[in-house]
Amino acid sequence: MEINKRFEKEALKKFQIFNGEQLKYLAFISMLIDHINNAIIVPMLDGEGFLLHLSNIFSVLGRIAFPIFVFFIVEGFFKTSNRKKYLTNLIIFGVISEVPFDMFTSKTYFNPYWNNMMFTLALCLITIWIIDRLKKNIGKKIFWYLVSIFIVAIFSFLAMALSLDYDYHAIIVAYLFYIFYDKPILGAGLAYISIIKELYSFLGFAMTITYNGERGRQYKHLNYFFYPLHILILGILRFYLDI
Repeated sequence: MEINKRFEKEALKKFQIFNGEQLKYLAFISMLIDHINNAIIVPMLDGEGFLLHLSNIFSVLGRIAFPIFVFFIVEGFFKTSNRKKYLTNLIIFGVISEVPFDMFTSKTYFNPYWNNMMFTLALCLITIWIIDRLKKNIGKKIFWYLVSIFIVAIFSFLAMALSLDYDYHAIIVAYLFYIFYDKPILGAGLAYISIIKELYSFLGFAMTITYNGERGRQYKHLNYFFYPLHILILGILRFYLDI
């Protein structure tokens, strides 16, 4: 068993070429492309033509972001020195992002039926945090697995009740990345299957396998402010262009 694990790790090394900084900014670019498509290009579509082809390309490229962001929530859970501060920052920027998100998605200042990704990521973090705490308190592993699945089900329903972006899919993906933290190929594969309706998201799941475990140079303020700022700009553009 140990030989197989060592062989798997050695085989993976040739693919693990990106650090955390590089993967996050690839995810940011993907997210920006996807949001430009949804906010500006899709509302202007009118039959066949260049814009439709461009929209299709942007839609494919935009599927890269989600798996990477959820992957790094799990990575952050294991690596951060202060989980409470990490969770607090996600919630604070969820609140900051909500009006821009509603402007960007619905061209309105308040839409309770669709809430932003920062809240989704915060709920993912809470879910795996609770499951991890139970792991230390529940002796039998099989019992812990059963309880963890029950908790995932509860938080999946909560994500849907709160109308969070990616709702229960995000909770399940985070759980699978957590459970198979030491088996990145299996974790990414099962997580992709759980959201296979987003066919091209396999690009993002594949990218998580290229993570080399190094943090890279992180720009904390950019990481948090990029989300609300770019959707605010897109929201303003929607109002200005009336689309």
